Parts: sequence; C-alpha cells; structure tokens
Amino acid sequence: MRRVARESVFKLVFEYTFYGVANEGTLELLLSDADMTEDDKTYISETYVGVLANEESLKRTIDEHLDGYTLARIYRPDLAVLLLATYELGAKSAPVPVIINEAVELSKKYGTDKSGAFVNGVLAKIAKDQK
Repeated sequence: MRRVARESVFKLVFEYTFYGVANEGTLELLLSDADMTEDDKTYISETYVGVLANEESLKRTIDEHLDGYTLARIYRPDLAVLLLATYELGAKSAPVPVIINEAVELSKKYGTDKSGAFVNGVLAKIAKDQK
C-alpha cells in the first residue's frame, strides 16, 4: 500500500503546485480511503506536511541538480514527483533505490515519454550528493 500512499502524496503535492496552499479537503478525502492502513495515513499526512514545510530548500536542491533546465521549465507533474522524492531522500524514509524507482514510475504514469529518464537523472545526482 505504500505505493498507493506515495501516489496520494504526489497528487496532493501536484495540486499544491497550482494553488500554493495546502488543501485540507483533498487531504481529508485521500485519508478517508477505508483500504489504507493507519501507517499509510500517517505517512501521507507527515510527508505532505514535510514537503510543504521544506518547499524552498527542496526546490533549491532540485535546481542545483538540473542540467539545461530551470525549475520554471519543468513539467508540473515531474516537479511534483521531484519535490516528493527529494523530500523522501532527505528524510531517508525508504532505501534510495526504492525512492528513485517509485518516483520514476509516478513520472511515467503522469508525465511525458521523457519524464522517467529526466526524473531518474535528477534524483540520481541528488542521491549521489547526499551520500
């Protein structure tokens, strides 16, 4: 279920990239899923709050690892994935390969044909620098 929980956080962060404010209604809706465990609900809430609280430093980290791009040019779903995964890498909430793989899968699902490779490349650089 962590994959489903991670996708829920992605959706919340993606929504946030449009409005710039947390949407408690969407959070409540996603947390009302009866199939989710309490651990997954806690993960969603804590990770969402963590991403929003650290948005500026996460963006700086991402920006420092972009080649030929600026944050403004990143496709919005890719940015949401990168924000989430960069937060998770810093929080060490899962093994690095798992975080990167899950991020790539999300970017393939919600991004463009090139999103998976782009996200993988940026996150690999971030993970390498965090070691």
